[in-house]
Amino acid sequence: MKIAILNGSPRKENTAAMADAFAEGAREAGHEVEILQVGKMKINGCLGCEYCHTKGEGKCVQKDDMEKVIPAYLDADMVVFATPIYYFDMTAQLAAAIQRVYCIGKPAKATKAAMLISSGSPGTGEGAIATYKNMLAFMGIEDAGVCALAGEENKSEEKLAEIRAWAKSL
Repeated sequence: MKIAILNGSPRKENTAAMADAFAEGAREAGHEVEILQVGKMKINGCLGCEYCHTKGEGKCVQKDDMEKVIPAYLDADMVVFATPIYYFDMTAQLAAAIQRVYCIGKPAKATKAAMLISSGSPGTGEGAIATYKNMLAFMGIEDAGVCALAGEENKSEEKLAEIRAWAKSL
C-alpha cells in the first residue's frame, strides 16, 4: 500500500514525531510511505475560479508547490493528515492543501485516511476532526482513525510506540 502523509506543521515539532512514528510503523509492515512537508511548502488557497473543471482538465491554474502534492494524492492508497492545532483547528497550510484537492475531486486510489493531531491542551482539535470526517464522508474514504495527543502526551515515547503499532496494523 502507498501512503502519503501530509504534515501541516511549518516547523519541527511534535507533529513531525507523530508523522515519523506512523511512517516507521507503516514501513515495517511493508508499506511505501512518502511524507510531504506541506507546512513548509508554498501552497495558496483555492481561488474557486473553476479553471480546473473547465479548461484545466483537473489541473489547477495556480503554479505552486501543490504540483508536488497532487501526484502523491493521486497515487496514494491511504492519506494521513498530520497537524498541530493552532487556535482550535488544523494549520492554514494543511487546510490549503486539502482545499486544493478540489481540482481532482478525490484521490483516485485512496480508500483509507487517518489523522494525527498534536496540541498543547486536550479537547482543542474538534474543528480539525470535524473537517476531516466531513471530507472523508464526501469522498467515500474509510476513516482508519484519529490520534490526538495533547500536553505531555506529545513527549511520550509510549504514545509514539502506539502510533507505530497502529500504522503497522494497517
